[in-house]
Amino acid sequence: MYLIGIDVGGMSIKGGAVTTDGKIVYKTAIPTTEKYTEQYSISEDIRKVIDAVLEGANITLSEVKGIGIGQPGSIDSKNGIIRYSNNISLERVPVVAELKRYFDVPVFINNDANCAALGEYVFGAGKGYNDIIFVTLGTGVGGGIVLDGSIFEGKGIGGSELGHMVIVEDGEQCTCGRKGCLEAYVSATALIRDARRAVGKELTPEEIFSMAKEDRELKEVTDSYIKRLGTGIVNIVNIFRPQLVLLGGEISAQGEVLTEPLTESLAQSCFGKKKSKIPEIRVASLGNEAGMIGAAAVEGRNAAHSTASG
Repeated sequence: MYLIGIDVGGMSIKGGAVTTDGKIVYKTAIPTTEKYTEQYSISEDIRKVIDAVLEGANITLSEVKGIGIGQPGSIDSKNGIIRYSNNISLERVPVVAELKRYFDVPVFINNDANCAALGEYVFGAGKGYNDIIFVTLGTGVGGGIVLDGSIFEGKGIGGSELGHMVIVEDGEQCTCGRKGCLEAYVSATALIRDARRAVGKELTPEEIFSMAKEDRELKEVTDSYIKRLGTGIVNIVNIFRPQLVLLGGEISAQGEVLTEPLTESLAQSCFGKKKSKIPEIRVASLGNEAGMIGAAAVEGRNAAHSTASG
């Protein structure tokens, strides 16, 4: 039996056939449409990916235990609805109901960072811990929280949006409508913006960090980036005090360039400093597949719960 994991991102919708022990046996992706409408719901593109996974993995729907979807934004996981997604411009999309018209298996949806966090907790760098925080540094900044082995979403819809804490009052405009959010400073989008302002060139995050070794202006950009990220992570740790903080997304590929100064920031700025328990900080291990594997893990857990409750 297999699980199908779908990871919706600002650039692409990825999907994979995942075994119950977290191994991807087939994966594929299509570009995310720039503007979805009521006439062309995002569910249509997700359906295309699911069909492609079934065909590519050479499996039938009868071999699939269920489908899990990781989606950015405020997700009503209980009712299967995308309430709001600022980076893909979606509102009140009943994704689960739309997909159930085509796929007669359990379908679940959750925030993409929540899914990635659960994937790392069950199968990746968070294995063996009870409490982890997962911060994704991509087009936006997502946050996934696992406490006592379960995803923590808050009591209402749209909780755990770690990227939308304000770290600079009246600061940079964020896509959520507020100013000064963590996402407005430490997403890949923000890093590219700040580098362009500094040197007048459009550079990738990888190029920015590489060139910063010799370019003074870009070094100031990356130093500021790491400082802002440290502020956000210290805030998160002070609230949740997890055992482990994991970094994912495109920028996490910088590895020790990030984790070493961030570890120092935690030691210097967390409440209680070294008198308190300072969590480890690491780069997540599942890479770009964390979302797919995590979405499948969310589905597997929800399906097991539904069976036990039924």
